[in-house]
Amino acid sequence: MYVITGATGNIGKVIAAELLEQGKEVRVIGRNADKLKDLVAKGAEPFIGDLYDTEFVKKAFSGATAAFCMIPPNLLSNDFRKDQQKVANNFVNAVKENGVKYVVLLSSIGAHLRNGAGIVDGLGDLEEYFLQLKDVNVLNLRPSYFMENLYGQTGMIKDSGIMGSAIRGDIPLPLVAIRDIANVAINRLIDLGFTGNSVEYVLGPRDVSYYEVARIVGQAIGKPDLKYVQFSFRDAKKGAMETGFISENIAELFNELSEAMNNGKALNAHKRTFGNSTPTTLEEFAKIFAKSFESVTA
Repeated sequence: MYVITGATGNIGKVIAAELLEQGKEVRVIGRNADKLKDLVAKGAEPFIGDLYDTEFVKKAFSGATAAFCMIPPNLLSNDFRKDQQKVANNFVNAVKENGVKYVVLLSSIGAHLRNGAGIVDGLGDLEEYFLQLKDVNVLNLRPSYFMENLYGQTGMIKDSGIMGSAIRGDIPLPLVAIRDIANVAINRLIDLGFTGNSVEYVLGPRDVSYYEVARIVGQAIGKPDLKYVQFSFRDAKKGAMETGFISENIAELFNELSEAMNNGKALNAHKRTFGNSTPTTLEEFAKIFAKSFESVTA
């Protein structure tokens, strides 16, 4: 039996649906019963509750052979790392007490630093906590920057005619599509061939700079002159907070991650290989982005 946390999210939902399609017994965890209805209709067992609730998580993991564990982002948190640590501890305790033998963790590029990667540091904690469990097979999936994060640039493009962030525009970055991350997790969960405590990077097909991202996205949306602008950390923080969807703490953590990208520390632990390169290209994603962009009113 598989337990899937974050089952209403972009990655967890895809994983759960495919496991059900493969005839697996699946328990899906979420806070909103309505958002789980589609998976329940396909045969999933729903568990409605909060991952911050220690006893709930223990019950949710009972009887599981394998689990997919991800920490849901609370972008309005005033102490996000503390929140991440709470959920991570709940996962570890639930896995230990229920004797779960296989766990796939959704971590991130930069988690190897443990400190200095901002919003990713809590995922480093998650990895570190699971190192305590010597009799559990743990696979730490470290995807790179999501292509889907580019949707957050839509308003800026429409309002200001640019793309921008605190990340340098000339740094080659691995970008990956969410669906490709889910596919890797699905394959590992079905096979259950991983042993010990291991790390697997999921990097997309190639590295691209933000300058190149702006060119490719610009061509897709009919703005071939679209430019990328690097913001100061002060302006990036201010802009993030002005959206109303991001706390000051989260904005600061995003800046720390940007700095770790800029100085290369978040990017120095992996080596691109055929095995960790996934198929969806930025050009393919840009076509999907363009359809979304067209549907948004300026």
